[in-house]
Amino acid sequence: MNRRLFSQMLGGVTCGDCVDVMAHMPTGAVDFILTDPPYLVRYRDRQGRTIANDGDDAWLVPAFAEMHRVLRRDALCVTFCGWTRADAFLAAARAAGFRPAGHIVFRKPYASRTGFLRYEHEQAFLLAKGRPALPDDPPGDVLDHWQYTRNRLHPTQKPVSVLRPLIAAFAPPDGVVLDPFCGSGSTLVAAHREGRRFMGIELDAGHHATALTRLRAA
Repeated sequence: MNRRLFSQMLGGVTCGDCVDVMAHMPTGAVDFILTDPPYLVRYRDRQGRTIANDGDDAWLVPAFAEMHRVLRRDALCVTFCGWTRADAFLAAARAAGFRPAGHIVFRKPYASRTGFLRYEHEQAFLLAKGRPALPDDPPGDVLDHWQYTRNRLHPTQKPVSVLRPLIAAFAPPDGVVLDPFCGSGSTLVAAHREGRRFMGIELDAGHHATALTRLRAA
């Protein structure tokens, strides 16, 4: 991909397979990655909605490899992950060259599911490429900003409120934030509100349209 086309992706959402799209992006082109990929749990919500590629891990290793390549040196990536497949996500991240630098717990004020335990949190890994500088005001590794979205726009919609502190801490003021699994665009809205440049990639055409609508409203 030439720089002109890369510039055209800024501030928007590209519809396509993120591995294919990132393969055409320049090396070291983005400054921070914040993403919520499929958890590989064959998720189905109460309305019967599912997530593309949530039962197939063929994308996992190549996606992390491309994420590592397009991220600049000495930078960070935050990826949400379901705890039941955390080993697979960490293995793919390490194989790509990432170093685990932190584990983030997002405490929810409700239980999304109840079994042996009440499931009242989400989690994410903080991954480092090279040796990033420490942030001036590091966020805690337990965050309480979770607001219930009712998943109106996406089956696993994340609230903008939990994403903004991560972008504020880990994305430089003039940097580019990438979300290669952007869903309904929460990361992109959060980046916009934090004054960062951004770009998203989304495979599902319906969610791609939702993300574009949210960005126009923002």
